[in-house]
This record gives sequence, structure tokens and C-alpha cells, in this order.
Amino acid sequence: MFTDTPDIAQMREAVHALCNDFPGSYWREKDRERAYPAEFVDALTHAGFLAALIPEEYGGSGLGLTAATAILEEIHQSGCNASACHAQMYIMGTILRDGNDEQKQQYLPKIATGELRLQAFGVTEPGSGTNTLGLKTTAVRDGDDYVINGQKVWTSRAEYSDLMVLLARTTPLDQVEKRTDGLSVFLVDMREAVGNGLTIKPIRTMINHSTTEVYFDDLRVPAANLIGEEGKGLRYILNGMNAERVLIAAECIGDARWFTEKSSHYAREREVFSRPIGQNQGVQFPIARSYAQTEAAALMVRKAAAMFDGGQSMAAEANMAKMLASEASWAAGEACMQTHGGFAFAEDYDIERKWRETRLYQIAPISTNLILSYLAEHVLDLPRSY
Repeated sequence: MFTDTPDIAQMREAVHALCNDFPGSYWREKDRERAYPAEFVDALTHAGFLAALIPEEYGGSGLGLTAATAILEEIHQSGCNASACHAQMYIMGTILRDGNDEQKQQYLPKIATGELRLQAFGVTEPGSGTNTLGLKTTAVRDGDDYVINGQKVWTSRAEYSDLMVLLARTTPLDQVEKRTDGLSVFLVDMREAVGNGLTIKPIRTMINHSTTEVYFDDLRVPAANLIGEEGKGLRYILNGMNAERVLIAAECIGDARWFTEKSSHYAREREVFSRPIGQNQGVQFPIARSYAQTEAAALMVRKAAAMFDGGQSMAAEANMAKMLASEASWAAGEACMQTHGGFAFAEDYDIERKWRETRLYQIAPISTNLILSYLAEHVLDLPRSY
């Protein structure tokens, strides 16, 4: 559990070699132009890394979450950013787990080869935020279609995805027996939908994250694109969210290790007052502390992934992994900024870019406060706070 298998170690080397073709200059250019890293995504796709979790019968590698975390961790430790494509790993799980045979046969092989991109996840709304039960987007059955109206926000990669997994309300909240019922999941073909009831508006943010608002105006989606049972969609989405949190946590571990390597190298080489700055405990201690945080968080990531692969319930572990890893990466980023001083703000060092990127993960895909509330209620048996 604490060391990579030979296969995973070899896969890490392959990911690292691929990432060497996309140095900091590539990412700085994309950042300045607010451009999507299509070349990087294509390279990962053609190498088969984005199909790691798709079973072999559908053209994937049939690997587990442990292998997927290694891929994403290595990408971020190499100085790259997987946010442009990581969603495919956990979104496709909704089709794999809860889709019917026809849907799996129709979409998974094409997702595995890259013929289709499944990168968009339509859940969050401006009015409800993380209160998923309060979402307002509706899907009303009309013959062989569902007619969808509403709005989503923070739908990243919508402009660069062919397909979207969408959560919408099919039964009003005041008409359901259980408050978790009444939501349904649909697979939306955005190639046909854009301009025919679907509008995408980019949101300019602090980081180049390709995120958008999405508007639905009488968008017709075939009933055949309903995933699973109508009204039971929240359960399907939550199943994928635990995997998402572990995968994001792995990225944070990669970021933290990138920062720590940068900090340590600079602290050894940079001399002020005729001595390396790394000789000073005021420089050493933040780096060492964030390193310890990173290694501890990495163990929780490995535990959560192993539990998922073993078919065990791991909601608490997934949430803890995401919280601890995001805090470790932020601590490592802060230490790196302080160690480099003014040079940390220079684009050519890549630190300010990675610092902005890793800050996101204390907020998304779930905030630290909600994780603490979950642990308090579901693990520690404290009264529900919201």
C-alpha cells in the first residue's frame, strides 16, 4: 500500500516522459492566451492515460483508481496541469456504473479513443451552489424527449467537450417522498445542442480553467439519453463524486511535491549574506512542515483509492484525502513563494501559475467547510449543521 507496484512505477515514468514534452513555456503560453491545452490533452488521450478506468472490453486499460491517482499525481508533479481533462476519468464512471448496455457500447469505446470527449459535468447552479437538492434546472418528459430548461455555472471545459453529464430535476422537490429523489442524469450531446437550446458563456477567472456558464432553453434531449432510473440521479452523481475527490487530492499531492522540489533546490542554491538561504531555519521549517503534511496526506489518498478499488465504502476517506491534500499543496505553495521571494512572482519561474492553480482545490470540487460538516455529522455523529 505504501509503495508503487512495478506496473504503476513504470506508468509514472511514462507519464513523466510525456510531460517533458510540455515544459513551463508551453503552460505559460496557454495561460497568457487563456487557451485550452489541446495538444497536451491529445497526447494523454493517444497514450491511453485518460482511458485508464475504462474497462478493456470498451477499449480502455481497465485499471483501478489507484493507477488513475498515480497518473494525475505525476502530471502535476511534472509541472503540468490535468484540469483540462481529468473530469473524463470520473464522469465516464456514471455511464460505466449506471448506464445501460447500449449506452456503454455506444459511448465508452469512442471516449477511450478520444473520438468523443466527455469533459463537461453540469451540476452546480448559481442559486444553489453546493446545495444540490436545491437545483432548479428541470427536465420534463415530452414524448420521446425530455425538454430541459435552466442554468448551470462553473461547468468547466464545456467549450471543448462533445458530451455533458447533466443533473436536472424531473420531479418537483415538494412532490417527492424522499428529499434525495426527483433528480435525474442525462447524457447531452453538445455537438447537436449548441445553438439548439444550449448556450455556453465563458467565465474569465484568476486561473486558466476553461470554465463556463451554460444555459438551457427548451433543449430537447432524447429519452434514450437518460442514465439509469428517472428520479434516482443524485445517487449516481454522488458515487462519482467520491472518486473525483480522490483524483483531485492526487493532483494536489503532485502540486505539493513540485513546490517542495522547487523550494528545496532554490534554498540550496540561492546565497544571501554569503550563505545558502536554506541554512536558515526560518526558510527550512516551512518547507519541512509542508513536506510532512504532503506525505501524511498522500497516505490518505492511497488508502481512499485502495478502498474504492476494493469495493469498500470510502466517503469519509475521500473527503479527508481531498481536504488534507489541498491544504498540504497550499502550504507547500506558500513555502515556495516565500522561499523564492520576489522571483516567485516572475512568470518564468512557473511558481505564481502553480500557486494560483492549486488554491482552487480548497474550494472545488467541494469546500473544506462542507467536508468538515460531513465528517462531523456522518463520522462523529454530531448534529446536522445545515
